[in-house]
Parts: sequence; C-alpha cells; structure tokens
Amino acid sequence: MAITLTINGRSVTVPEPMSVIQAAWHAGHAVVHGVGCLEGICGACRALVRRADEAQAVTALACQTVAEDGMQVLFLTLPTHDHHRYRLTDFSDSWEVQAGFHRAFPEAVHCRHCGGCNRACPREIEVEQGVERAAEGRFAEAGENFLECVMCDLCQTACPERIAPNHVGLFARRVTAYFQIRPANLILRLEELRQGRHPLETEEPS
Repeated sequence: MAITLTINGRSVTVPEPMSVIQAAWHAGHAVVHGVGCLEGICGACRALVRRADEAQAVTALACQTVAEDGMQVLFLTLPTHDHHRYRLTDFSDSWEVQAGFHRAFPEAVHCRHCGGCNRACPREIEVEQGVERAAEGRFAEAGENFLECVMCDLCQTACPERIAPNHVGLFARRVTAYFQIRPANLILRLEELRQGRHPLETEEPS
C-alpha cells in the first residue's frame, strides 16, 4: 500500500511501512553510507513532523519516526554553537571542574525550568534535570541523564538561554571519565561481570 507525504515541501509517494528517513531516501535524497545514523546513533536526521490529524508540529528523529499518509516533514539544519570552549587538560584536578564548567557554560545557571528541552528531546531524556545537576557540580549524575543522548541538538532549539544542554551532558560525561568518576551503571555491570552473572563470550583463536 502506498502513502503520500510532504518532505521539505515536496510531495512524495512511497510504499509502507517505512521510516521518514527511508521515505526521504526513496524520494531521491542521497544515502550516505558509513555514518552513525545508519546504525541508529547519529541524531542528524532531526525534523519537524506534523501528522495529518494533528494541528501541532513536533520535533522528531526521522530514523525512528514511521512515515504516515498526509504527514508533513521538514528536515532541520541548525546553527552550530561555538561559544562553549574548554580543554580537559586545563583542569589539574577535579576540584577545578565546577569552576571550569561555569566558565564554559555560564548560561547554565539561568535555566528557566520551562521544560522545553525535555519536550523537544526525541530520546525522552530528563534534559533539564541533567543541566541542573551539572550546574550543581554533580557531573557523574548529570552524565547519567545524558547516556541516551544522540547529539541531535533539538534541545538547543527549545532553550531561550542558549544553554546547549546536550553539550552540557557531553562535558559531564567527559569529566567523569577523565577523572575516573565512574558512572554507577558501569560500576554495577563490572561487578556483575566479576561475579560471573554475565559471562563474556569470546571467539576461539583460529
């Protein structure tokens, strides 16, 4: 069965079932092989999606959104935020991390708690909570918030303070690893492996 939807202002007819990104490829958009999006981790196929029976457009990732008849899709090209600069090697120890964070992300303390970033996130991450934890210096916990982040930048579009929450999450995960503030879920899994609860599968040498 065929369905018709609009992608970037162009009406296309595709067979179903198909994801929105597959529909775009079917309609002639270039397929780029060897990139993360084909493995489900890239986050580059951000889009505004409006379904036929809904008045409101919502943000989504085209790779995980099923194409529907009458759907309208606009792929988003977002500006790059280049005002968050830091080097982990500038921190001599973990005591300096919070001050360094606030130098790199001074707007993080001005979060309005509007919830826009949470609504924009296609991975249903508690984005606002992660930003708040990072601003308080709780970087290991903030990093946990962003474990499912695919860096699609959609949270940035919803933030009136230009916080770039996904980059806050990336900072938190980087400093956690750099100073070996190990994530709780990693510690738990390693302990389970040590106890033999999840035996490792290894290939026999040929």
